[in-house]
Amino acid sequence: MTFLVKPDPFSSEVNRLFNTLLAPESARSQRWTPAMDLVEADDHYVLRADLPGMDEKNVSIEINDNVLTVSGERRDEQEQTRQGWHRVERSFGRFTRSLTLPEGIDPDAVAAAFDKGVLSITVPKPEQRRPRRVEISVGGGSADGNGAARNGADPAPVEGTATERASGEASATA
Repeated sequence: MTFLVKPDPFSSEVNRLFNTLLAPESARSQRWTPAMDLVEADDHYVLRADLPGMDEKNVSIEINDNVLTVSGERRDEQEQTRQGWHRVERSFGRFTRSLTLPEGIDPDAVAAAFDKGVLSITVPKPEQRRPRRVEISVGGGSADGNGAARNGADPAPVEGTATERASGEASATA
C-alpha cells in the first residue's frame, strides 16, 4: 500500500504543541480531531472522516499546492449553562486536517460526498507516464523535422561503417 504522506511524529508533536500552547484557553478545551481513514484502490484514493453531528455547510475542503485540507467546526448544540450536567465527554469546536497528495493530482477531479455524518473524499490517482520509444531514422532526415525522412521520403540506404562513410572508403571497397 502506498501512503500519501510519510508519518512524521516529530512534526505532528510540534504542531500539536503550538496549537495547544498558542490557542486561547477556551479553544484548548474545545479542540477536537475527527477520525480519518485513507484507503487506496487501483485508480483512486478515498479519504473518509467521521464528522458526527455536523452539516456539510460547516465543512470546508481545499487543495493548495498538492495539500488537501479539511476543516470545519462542530458547534455545541446545548445551552452554555451546563446546569444539571454530570459529565461532558463530547468535543466541540474547530478542526483542521491536512494531507499531502502525490504530484500530478488534478484538483478539479477530486469529489466529495457527505452522508450520515461521514465525509468521503475521492482523489483520482495521477496517470502514470509511460516511456515513449523514439524511432531513429537514417538518411536525409534531421531532428528539427525539416529533413527528407520526416517529409515522407525514403531514407538513403547506408553501407559500411560510420568510419568508412566519413573517409569515403565505403565506395572504394564496395
